[in-house]
Amino acid sequence: MLPDTSHKNNLTTFKHYNISTNKNITTKLANTAAEYEGVIKVCRELFVKKTRDYGTAWRILRPESITDQIFIKAQRIRTLEEKKVSKVGDDIIGEYIGIINYCVIAMLQLELPADAPMEMPADEISDLFDEKIHETKELMFAKNHDYGEAWRDMRISSLTDLILMKILRVKQIEDNKGQTLASEGVKANYQDMLNYAVFALIKSVPPAP
Repeated sequence: MLPDTSHKNNLTTFKHYNISTNKNITTKLANTAAEYEGVIKVCRELFVKKTRDYGTAWRILRPESITDQIFIKAQRIRTLEEKKVSKVGDDIIGEYIGIINYCVIAMLQLELPADAPMEMPADEISDLFDEKIHETKELMFAKNHDYGEAWRDMRISSLTDLILMKILRVKQIEDNKGQTLASEGVKANYQDMLNYAVFALIKSVPPAP
């Protein structure tokens, strides 16, 4: 599998959005909502650019294949966390961004109608991206209300492990043909993984001075 080298400058890019909400207005992202939006802005820009470059080629992927792509990225993050060195040059920031965008793709694939075309307009896909992010952000706020911002006291490595745990749950649900007895469904697990990846990115980049 060839490494994805498109994320090499993501740390610099994210630091820019951690300081500036646009080119003219500089502000410190001082709360979770603003930090969340800063992360998502970077992810969305990359998602839209790739859609314009490659179209919606991801539409060919079955749900299990998307889950495996997320697993590969999360497992690589864990390996880099343990070994502290990368031989292919891709950074952890880029892998977390990839997890976020693949989680959106997974949710889109789950909910697009069976007769949806393989190739879809970039503008339509961008709107659907925003819709899934909005739903997932609302879930994050609901959980923050119940649990407080406990994630701020967690290690980034723990967030990585939680993502891997959620992936294993999804893989088991997929192997069970979507049947669950007492657990949440696949979509909720993708939403949790997306939010964990956002939290990891927020914690990975120091606050702007």
